[in-house]
Amino acid sequence: MCGICGIFDFGGNSAEWKNSLKQSISLLKKRGPNSDGIFIHNHVGLAHTRLAVIDTSEAANQPFTDNSGRYTIVFNGEFYNYTYHRKRLQESGFTFRTQSDTEVLLNLYIQKGENFLNEINGCFALAIYDNKEENLLIARDRFGIKPLVFYNDNQKIIFASEIKAILTYGINKSLNNKALQLYLYLNYIPAPLTIFEKVYKLLPGHYIKVKNNKVEIKQYYAINQSVNSKITIEEAVTEFRRLQEDSVKRRLFSDVPLGTFLSGGLDSSIVTAIAANNISGLNTFSVGFKDDAFYDETSSAQIIANKFNTNHTVFSLSRNDLLNEITHVLDYLDEPFADSSAIAVSALSRLTRQKVTVALSGDGADELHAGYNKHYAHYKSLNCGLFNLAAKASLPILKVLPESRNSLFSNKLRQAQRYAKGLMENNKDRYWYWSSFAEKKYVDELLVDNNSDEFEKQRTEILQNINSDFNSLLYTDINLVLPNDMLFKVDMMS
Repeated sequence: MCGICGIFDFGGNSAEWKNSLKQSISLLKKRGPNSDGIFIHNHVGLAHTRLAVIDTSEAANQPFTDNSGRYTIVFNGEFYNYTYHRKRLQESGFTFRTQSDTEVLLNLYIQKGENFLNEINGCFALAIYDNKEENLLIARDRFGIKPLVFYNDNQKIIFASEIKAILTYGINKSLNNKALQLYLYLNYIPAPLTIFEKVYKLLPGHYIKVKNNKVEIKQYYAINQSVNSKITIEEAVTEFRRLQEDSVKRRLFSDVPLGTFLSGGLDSSIVTAIAANNISGLNTFSVGFKDDAFYDETSSAQIIANKFNTNHTVFSLSRNDLLNEITHVLDYLDEPFADSSAIAVSALSRLTRQKVTVALSGDGADELHAGYNKHYAHYKSLNCGLFNLAAKASLPILKVLPESRNSLFSNKLRQAQRYAKGLMENNKDRYWYWSSFAEKKYVDELLVDNNSDEFEKQRTEILQNINSDFNSLLYTDINLVLPNDMLFKVDMMS
């Protein structure tokens, strides 16, 4: 993980913003403790703070400029197929002075222009400046694994890995009421919004092109929602296994110590199994909860660790440990975010960092493979007619029974009530209800400025792809929940 930031001042000289660049990069230092640097040329300033993973030498530090001196890059992420492209670029006459994936990425841009984004297998947020044409390209990976936010007031565009790095430029910090309203429902703020007016998240699969003092936002990748596959189930299973193994193997290449997070669940266990089959003595890490056996899954994790003979470490946390961890969590957040699992992820990452620099996790599989209770509920709502009639009929009784998350029984009652209520809604409203953490009446009570028309417009846009097809739910989850909750949480807390 690294941190990037920069500015393109249309009318002034970026040197005027040097102190802001320095302050911004200092605020991102936790993302990259190994080195930092600043590049300034005419209207453009770029800054980078590095966590060295591939080629840890000083020659690979950033901002990185190509051999001609024309192009400069700042890059946060991993370029998994860089060795393939390095070989192809060398065959085309490119020479390299480092072993880094950053230099390969920059040369790939020089060769292919904006189309280089389609060649990248990896996770990234990056900016590339061409000092001859004086244009800037800012891009984010296909699924939003790496964060990127920006501010544009038509006089300058500022970008960064985190919001705090943009606020150093003295911009107006006005509250975005629409974002606040969505947060109260979802526990996170969906892109492109942030809690601040005029500060936006760059959507996954998009890039910004700045040229001739004009800003264009373009999409280079979108998931195909339609499913027209003609392969058999057996062929699909074989291909899935191949892709899964290839994906994990690509992520095992590192010049620093590497391990995996292991919860004992299906997702992290698969990642660990593949990694352990390719790395002898793999380090694995789990977090347990001393005071709450209901949420403790360390016994399952230990079974997997034993099976694959990993060097397993369990960090057992008390309630006081979790309360103390909240301070660290709040230090990392620049806007409201209420996914409570962030506390455990923060603790696990902080403790794991004592032993390895890179850790693979299983986050993201639930959105793709229908791993949540709401997915099972949606499936039942579409396929279980008699059961659904019974659930609707029992709703008056369920409403008067106690519900909470504190025990298995009361949590089942809570889920049954939410299921029955959801059945009363159409496909779009059912998805929204089962994805939300607060009902409308409670949100309305909290808000002073409740612009229902603006909110409904935003909600309609979020739900535009929902229909009776189960895949439409997963498609929406991948575009909504995955980048804005799950991937954001793992990035910020690690």
